[in-house]
Amino acid sequence: MATSVRARNGGSPSPDAPPSPAPRPGTARSGSARRARFYRWDLKATPYLFVAPFFLTFAAFGLFPLLYTGWLSLNRVELGGDPQWKGLENYSDLATSEFFWNALANTFTIGLISTVPQLLMALGLAHLLNYRLRGRGFFRVAVLAPYATSIAAATLVFAQLFNTDYGLINSALGWVGFDPVDWEASKWPAQIAISAIVIWRWTGYNALIYLAAMQAVPQDLYEAAALDGASRWRQFLSVTIPSIRPTILFTVIVSTIGATQLFGEPMLYGGSVGISGGSGNQFQTLSLLMYEKGWVTGALGQASAIAWVMLLLLLLAGGVQSLVARSHRKKLGG
Repeated sequence: MATSVRARNGGSPSPDAPPSPAPRPGTARSGSARRARFYRWDLKATPYLFVAPFFLTFAAFGLFPLLYTGWLSLNRVELGGDPQWKGLENYSDLATSEFFWNALANTFTIGLISTVPQLLMALGLAHLLNYRLRGRGFFRVAVLAPYATSIAAATLVFAQLFNTDYGLINSALGWVGFDPVDWEASKWPAQIAISAIVIWRWTGYNALIYLAAMQAVPQDLYEAAALDGASRWRQFLSVTIPSIRPTILFTVIVSTIGATQLFGEPMLYGGSVGISGGSGNQFQTLSLLMYEKGWVTGALGQASAIAWVMLLLLLLAGGVQSLVARSHRKKLGG
């Protein structure tokens, strides 16, 4: 009896007590297998759990609106009414609409006369900032100030500058002997004025992108070119431009997307007739036409069709630029 009490109190067990059961080998192996499976599952699934919020947000606010807009483009949808299936009728109506072709032409011309000078000026500005200048840090910050300015403030200032009656631009033209220009009612002057706003806002932003790419170019290339007798202009053409060509292609793509979606500048510049792109639709872009169809006339189906046409145009432009970049890479590889 004393031996049993000692065993219960932590002493030596009784010789007559049965031995404690040993762990089963199968149980230990199954526990190790479960831990190994959990570890493998954790290793594979954890990265997807980390990126899941992005994909869920994109599906809710990006993919679903895109698909829903595509479905609306195949229906006749009025504000407050039920959709009526029309198939491709909205797209065929666009093909015969003079307003659509006018907006498409305006989008192309405004995008062309704003993007090309903008990127060329940004390239030259970045080349100047790439050298050691006094106050270089200040200039790098200053070129980004227009980008930080709101669209409304910038457009209102430029609308005053290009005012037909008392604008500073017409006053300067009068000082040198030119007649005043109607910067709003005339087609090309209005598009040039809107392009000037876009150029002013985005040149510094693109210049900083080019500057970052230029600073990554190895200095050995410039030293080798200088030893061969190349001037700074020749170094810029033969060393800098080929080295930052991928960055240039990136800015071309981004600027093309921005030009296709141009909305705020022409709408604010036109004032009361900004939504229609002026009194004669002389600077109405595709974005303005889409807004007018959807929220002024209430034709959401036609507005959705315009949105999908804009998407297809962007995909086409991106595909063409990708083919150009691929052919260039093949030439370099050959």
